[in-house]
Amino acid sequence: MSKRGKRYLALAAKLEKNKMYTLEEATQLAKEIASAKFDETVELHMRLGIDPRKTDQNVRGTVALPNGTGRVVRIAVITQGEKLAEAESAGADIVGGPELIDRIAGGFMEFDAVIATPDMMAQVGQKLARLLGPRGLLPNPKSGTVGPDVAGMVRSLKAGRIEFRNDKTGVVHAPVGKVSFEPAQLAENIQALMGALEGAKPSSAKGVYIRSVFLTTTMGPIIPMAYSSGSLS
Repeated sequence: MSKRGKRYLALAAKLEKNKMYTLEEATQLAKEIASAKFDETVELHMRLGIDPRKTDQNVRGTVALPNGTGRVVRIAVITQGEKLAEAESAGADIVGGPELIDRIAGGFMEFDAVIATPDMMAQVGQKLARLLGPRGLLPNPKSGTVGPDVAGMVRSLKAGRIEFRNDKTGVVHAPVGKVSFEPAQLAENIQALMGALEGAKPSSAKGVYIRSVFLTTTMGPIIPMAYSSGSLS
């Protein structure tokens, strides 16, 4: 058995068998079992009662985490004219127009998010859709990364706005902070995400919408959370 396997089992042994943890317990436990030498990311995983094969049941949205994500977000802005200076002033890390599109198409990927103004989307779609789409980086109005308010979009991403969407199995995975956060900060972020997720429920989804909720750290075991009647215990 590998050292990683032994380490994981030792951490998993700290969880009570068959217990569903409250929000307060889960956030505290996530900090206690984190043992990596770096500041691990804390993620929430939610299994939804949707059919991801049906487009009208797919879930996608954004939420501003009140305490941010704890990570530095490198933002690339594709625009032109006076919007270039606006993006730079707002704190964008990489700014450019057609030349930046070509640079990305050539393999440059030193960013975590891409914002574009509407006038650039035809070129972005033509040259970058196949490259950025599978990575979840293609600018999209629904994710708040396409629009005329470049400064607002940059500041929002820098402040901790994240996008969430279900995968092909109907599960949503999203970061809610770092293990260096206080449990109360993690709890606030989790509640904000859950509220946004509930607000994004498709009208065509029937039955139980949020079926299970789990909290994890980058290197730690899964912590099952108690969830019922639209709230975490």
